[in-house]
Amino acid sequence: MLKRLFRSSILQVTLATLLAGYMRLIKASTRWTIEGQDMMEPLWQEGKGMIGALWHGRVAMAIASWPMQRQQPAFLISRSPDGAFIARAANALGAKIIRGSAKNLRKSKEKGGSTAFRQMIRHVEEGGCMAITPDGPRGPIMQASMGAIKLASLTGAPILCLGMATRWRIGLSTWDRFKLPLPFGRGAIVWKGPIWVPKDADNAMLEEKRQELESLLNAATREADMACGHAPIEATP
Repeated sequence: MLKRLFRSSILQVTLATLLAGYMRLIKASTRWTIEGQDMMEPLWQEGKGMIGALWHGRVAMAIASWPMQRQQPAFLISRSPDGAFIARAANALGAKIIRGSAKNLRKSKEKGGSTAFRQMIRHVEEGGCMAITPDGPRGPIMQASMGAIKLASLTGAPILCLGMATRWRIGLSTWDRFKLPLPFGRGAIVWKGPIWVPKDADNAMLEEKRQELESLLNAATREADMACGHAPIEATP
């Protein structure tokens, strides 16, 4: 009964409207400090596409911290009914939505690429930013998979690592230690990179780049947490 109610279009539109409004409040009311964004200016000026990497537990801050006026981000959101209101909210905030499953994408890529993955490639090649959570959708926490690395290799686009934190937040007991930002406080945004992946990279090079992504993303997240007075969260061994 509750699941059917949650998946009703009326309730999902209402939830999407509330979520979009809340994220606007977070963005407007937080006193953000930003580090490392200067490295992105040449990429923006050239109109280059890029891949923005952030950990799954920080995704609630992604829209609030991204300069939407500079470049449109795209998010991969599952086709499940539960993802529908998230897609509506992100779309209302100006993001592009690509519907698909990260799990299925890995399988489909082995068969030549799914529709969603082709849309991701096209969005990056047309100058957009593809936002990826390398430890999603189920972890392990703060350990990078190969998805962003392979997308970077195929498109020639750089990967930018984004760490985010707010002083006031609610930490949830989920696998990703999800952080729900609260308004009217300080916030920190830390960029690191870029990471370039050669199109002809062999398996050893791909693994080297994956480790670089994981290291830089953990460092960016650690610095953002410390800037907001929080003890850093460490990756699962």
